[in-house]
Amino acid sequence: MIEEIRISSLGVIDESVLELGEGLTVITGETGAGKTMLVTALGLLLGGRADTGAVRTGARAARVEGVVRADELLGEIAEEHGGEVESGQLLLGRQVSAEGRSRAFLGGASVPASALARVGDVLVAVHGQSDQHRLLRPEAQRDALDAFAGVELAVVLDRYRAGFARLRRVEADLREVLGSARERAREADVLRLGLEEIEAVDPQPGEEQSLATEETRLGFADTLRTAAETAREALSSDQDAPDALGAMAAARRALESVREHDPEVAALADRVAEVSYLLVDVAADVASYSSAVETDPARLAAVSERRAALTALTRKYGETVDEVLDWARDASQRLANLDGSDERVAELRAEREELRRTLAQEAAQLTGLRRKAGERLSTTVTDELHALSMPHARFEVRLDSVEDEHGLEIGTARLHFTATGVDEVELVLAANTGSEPRPLSKGASGGELSRVMLAIEVALADTRPVPTFVFDEVDAGVGGKAAVEIGKRLAALARSSQVLVVTHLPQVAAFADRHVVVRKSSDGTVTTSGLDALDDAGRVQELSRMLAGLEESDTAMAHAQELLDVARESAVPARGVAARRSRKS
Repeated sequence: MIEEIRISSLGVIDESVLELGEGLTVITGETGAGKTMLVTALGLLLGGRADTGAVRTGARAARVEGVVRADELLGEIAEEHGGEVESGQLLLGRQVSAEGRSRAFLGGASVPASALARVGDVLVAVHGQSDQHRLLRPEAQRDALDAFAGVELAVVLDRYRAGFARLRRVEADLREVLGSARERAREADVLRLGLEEIEAVDPQPGEEQSLATEETRLGFADTLRTAAETAREALSSDQDAPDALGAMAAARRALESVREHDPEVAALADRVAEVSYLLVDVAADVASYSSAVETDPARLAAVSERRAALTALTRKYGETVDEVLDWARDASQRLANLDGSDERVAELRAEREELRRTLAQEAAQLTGLRRKAGERLSTTVTDELHALSMPHARFEVRLDSVEDEHGLEIGTARLHFTATGVDEVELVLAANTGSEPRPLSKGASGGELSRVMLAIEVALADTRPVPTFVFDEVDAGVGGKAAVEIGKRLAALARSSQVLVVTHLPQVAAFADRHVVVRKSSDGTVTTSGLDALDDAGRVQELSRMLAGLEESDTAMAHAQELLDVARESAVPARGVAARRSRKS
């Protein structure tokens, strides 16, 4: 539930705070005072698209903050994004700069706007006049029916959608495999030539580096041997010339002769001994290397030729030998797929047929569930419309399907199918006795659409409960007794949920538990709006303005008071959602 909304520099609203509570809250005000800005603010707060045009003229940024009562699910969403719930309350925030930058906050943490949208999906259902037009679209009508059908249909629909997606992938793979045979043959030939070339060379991992090292050693064999012989002679001479080993031996003898006279000299003698041992080992290794270095023109030619063959492969198939080997593995797999295309075609066709059989069964199951749900929704909405001063209205949910030779085989027919099944859902309305039900887009006026949408929302409240409902002038085009009945139904819905209504009808406003008026003031250059919560006297005055446009008229005031009294006395018993929830509690 939303407990508070704080708005700053948004449209005509300079600075306002709206405190909310349980039950029905109505928001009224003169045309242009900024009532709808409250819905705009709520949309921003719940992750809606940021519009710089909504920033108040002259302001650097618009800011909306909200405090909501957090349940476990909202707490999990906040924690997932680094936010915190304090004392059971969650703070939401949204800031939109005049330059177009937007920032969102959740539980004290900076988050993407999508995080606020997740909160909105759980917390609020918003309905405005645009939602009436949305209700005219077939997909919205189907979604409403599916929501009413509940969890059983949702489970089947999820399974069906997964199968539908798999079928589309299988069909795409099949189209690819059944593509041009000539192109597949050409690709296979290219792959075979490449694999044969690589197989003929038979490159080994890491071979490039070892060959490069060997080629360099063979190319400089004479130079390397001469250097090694010179080093060996310097370390251990065969000509009785002074060498390193002789010098170290002399140094060792000199120190050994006096080591008993000084421990430090003894330590030095030991170190010289260690160096002598190392020199012996190094001299032996140098001599071994010198004798091993050979001039081998034939081997040098073979190594150079091998490196040239590897270079030819890396020019075509990869930067390195390892990349060439990777290409060969991928090419082998691709060639196997191309060569086994007939088997693959058979496999894909078998999988496609199995998927279509399964989808046909699930689509038939969806149709059955929708038909049952449609009968219940028709009865429920018709009853609600009768309570909304449409005593002769008849609401129906119609299901139809279209035959398609490429569709799913269900029963004796092949039916066109989509990601939602084979059903085309249409909501129809007969507003008067004797009239034939017609689609909502053709058979319902604006006022009737408002009541149909409200009736559907009341019917759906059990199947998709949300803590807060927001209605933005959904009573447009309605008046008189119908307006009174809308007020009653909103009040009934408010017994189980928080309901926020922007309205221009006094008959609806009279049923409010809390009445907020948006007041507009102007100093001749700048217009500002503020929010005032009304007491009983203020409500009478505001209702008189809404009734007659006269705030001080005794007649209008009396009429307003009468309207309030009637609303309090005639509040309908909890029906539908409110009744069911009150019994549960």
